[in-house]
Amino acid sequence: MSDLISEKQNHVAVIKLNRPDRMNAISNDMLTALGKSLEEFDQDQDVRAIILTGEGRGFCAGLDLKDTVAGRGIGGSLTSGGAAHISTRDLPTVTLNRIDVPVICAINGGAAGYGFDLALGCDLRLISDRAKLAPAFAKRGIVPESGGTWYLPRLIGWARSCEIGFLGDDISPDRALELGLVNKIVAHDALMTEAHAWADKIASNAPLAIRAMKRLFRHGLSEDFESHTHHVLMQLMVLFKSNDVGEGIKAFLEKRDAKFTGR
Repeated sequence: MSDLISEKQNHVAVIKLNRPDRMNAISNDMLTALGKSLEEFDQDQDVRAIILTGEGRGFCAGLDLKDTVAGRGIGGSLTSGGAAHISTRDLPTVTLNRIDVPVICAINGGAAGYGFDLALGCDLRLISDRAKLAPAFAKRGIVPESGGTWYLPRLIGWARSCEIGFLGDDISPDRALELGLVNKIVAHDALMTEAHAWADKIASNAPLAIRAMKRLFRHGLSEDFESHTHHVLMQLMVLFKSNDVGEGIKAFLEKRDAKFTGR
């Protein structure tokens, strides 16, 4: 069995971490496969939403420490002095931030270390009532190496980010929702059904607009307001040339659901 399962049905793609015996700890091969799968689905104009989840009891237990000890993977490269050979552009968490297709993380179990950062890098997060977040970086002598130090202050502010990072305590679903780290708590057995419902709803909307909106959200994090509104206007002018805008207006006037083609 592959350590990563990727499949597409209609306009929704599902990526599943598939090392349940290792709580889906990320191996070196999985790093490569995950980045490639995200890129391929982003380039597929038929894909309008991606669901990322894990097989078995865990979402992702972090980087595989066996790989680290053996000198493989991110941790192994760093500890063996091979940091100069790592290209951050090719890391899955960087790819996740760069792509324009919306990604829903269905956190089916524990999300620790790299798995915690991976979840934060998704656009929407649904968490099982049996899952937990485990930001135990300080307890391992490291920092959130794959996006956590960037995402946390933007998602929940400085003081709460420091609380999570410095204390390193596990975070329950209720606490994660209270902090704003997840969008919704879902009964465990209904998690994937709910994730697909959200993905299908996204996929029913105009895909060009959704991709553009995600890009603008991302760019807006580093732009001043006036510059950003200029870029929004430029994007709007491009969208007005699409068939989807005409279909959206026509569907509104005819009081029916729009059928968008992404053109």
